[in-house]
Amino acid sequence: MKHCISLLAVMALVLISGHRDNRVGVASAQSTPTMSFFVSSAKSKTGNLGGLQGADRICQTLATAVGLGNNTWRAYLSVERDSNNNNQPTDASSRIGNGPWFNAKGIMVAKDLAELQARKGDATLFLDERGQPVPGNWPGSPKPTEHDILTGSTTEGKVMAGRTCGDWTSEASDMQAQVGHSDGLGPGGDPSGRYSIWNSSHENGSCADTSPRGGAGRIYCFLAR
Repeated sequence: MKHCISLLAVMALVLISGHRDNRVGVASAQSTPTMSFFVSSAKSKTGNLGGLQGADRICQTLATAVGLGNNTWRAYLSVERDSNNNNQPTDASSRIGNGPWFNAKGIMVAKDLAELQARKGDATLFLDERGQPVPGNWPGSPKPTEHDILTGSTTEGKVMAGRTCGDWTSEASDMQAQVGHSDGLGPGGDPSGRYSIWNSSHENGSCADTSPRGGAGRIYCFLAR
C-alpha cells in the first residue's frame, strides 16, 4: 500500500512539473520582442550631426540609456562621400541590415528591407526609444510638430544628392536635408502623396535650422542585423 501511495505521489509531481513547464513555454513564446528600431528622442538644432559616426553615436547612446547598448545601432542616413567607403556614396538602406525590426512596444515595424521601404509613416509605429510618439499632425498631438526626420534619402533609401547637409557636417543656411514624415501625415492630417512617406517626404528649411516646416533634427535608429 505504501509503495502504491509513493508511486502515485511521484506521478502527481511529474504531472505538476510538466504543467508548469508548459506554462513557462507559453509565457516565453508570448514574450515581447526586443526593440530594434526607434526614432531618436535626441534632437539637433542644425544638420551638423558630426557625420555618420556622430549620428551613430547618438543612436548608440540612446539605446544604451534604455538597456540595449550591447548591440550595434546605426542611423538611417545617406551620405554622398563616406570616408569608410573610399569616399563613395553610402545609402541609408545599406546600413541597417535585413530586419526584422520592432519598436519599443514590441510591435513589428517591418519584417525585412522590402517591407520597410514600402511602409508609410505611422505615429503609432514610429516611436522613440522610450515608446513615446513623435509630435506630428495626428489628432491630439502635442505641439510643435517634429515629424520631419532627417534621412538625406530617396524613398528607396538611396542617397539624395545635395540633401545631406554636407554629409551631416554642415550648418549652412543655403543647404538643405531630405526628411521623411514619421507620422505619414501632412498639413491638416493629409495622408496622401509625399506626405505619407516615412523616409523621403520633402526637403527641410535649411541645415542651419531643422525646426521650420515641422522638424527638430531627429533621426531614425536601427539595430544592425
